[in-house]
Amino acid sequence: MSELAIRSITGFFFGTFLLGSILLDEKMQALAFLLFIILGLWEYFGLFKSNEKYAPPRYLSTITGVGFYLIIALVQLDLLDAFFLKLIPSLCFFVLLSELFRKNNQPIIVLSLVLFPWIYFILPFNLMLEIAIQNKLGYVLLIGMFSLIWINDSMAYFIGKAYGKKPLFLRVSPNKTWEGTIGGFLFSFPAAVLVYLFSDTMSLSFWLIAALIISPCAVLGDLLESLFKRSLKIKDTGNILPGHGGILDRFDAVVFTVPFFYLWIEIYNYLF
Repeated sequence: MSELAIRSITGFFFGTFLLGSILLDEKMQALAFLLFIILGLWEYFGLFKSNEKYAPPRYLSTITGVGFYLIIALVQLDLLDAFFLKLIPSLCFFVLLSELFRKNNQPIIVLSLVLFPWIYFILPFNLMLEIAIQNKLGYVLLIGMFSLIWINDSMAYFIGKAYGKKPLFLRVSPNKTWEGTIGGFLFSFPAAVLVYLFSDTMSLSFWLIAALIISPCAVLGDLLESLFKRSLKIKDTGNILPGHGGILDRFDAVVFTVPFFYLWIEIYNYLF
């Protein structure tokens, strides 16, 4: 089976699961996000297991990261009182304190590796849950965001394969080209029009500006992930998704895009 066929089949089932959970309700969405976070954190901390000098404690780091997500998510869903958000600073310092009892001469680096995914990987999922909860037809906003990311990514891939010659960022990602990037960017605008036509929320101008934000953010998120992988000398962060790599590979564009899309929603709601 060709690589494209494998990517397409995996992408179909992955997209069906993700978008299906978003369509059901916020609780199912939160559960799906929890699964992605558990798998993503386990995958992330596994990247360092061969380097004893810098390897964070995998079980403890994964559990505390999941705890960070759950506290915020349960408050967002009104299943916990907002008082419990006050546990987060204590959780952070518990993680810092844990290094005191490990025989490691690089505690600052290890702790940086432990806390980094809280901001880079976990918080964007809480922001997506916030979008779904706080906005009328919030699920439409999320589905629109994912659609624009995936269309941009797909068209950049196909156009880059067919016409790509000029590397976009040779030092980080030799296979990305300017032709593919520009193609994905241009196709995101008719995609935004389609999202507007099939959705019941926000204006055409909202979705066109969203495309203007999402397309470059998706590319930058991909490049950032490529930078991390190149520094670790790996091709993929995992192999759980055939043709796509790992969970971190699949969400690289999403986690970088979400904070900016969330900000745009808040600005639009404030102005209009």
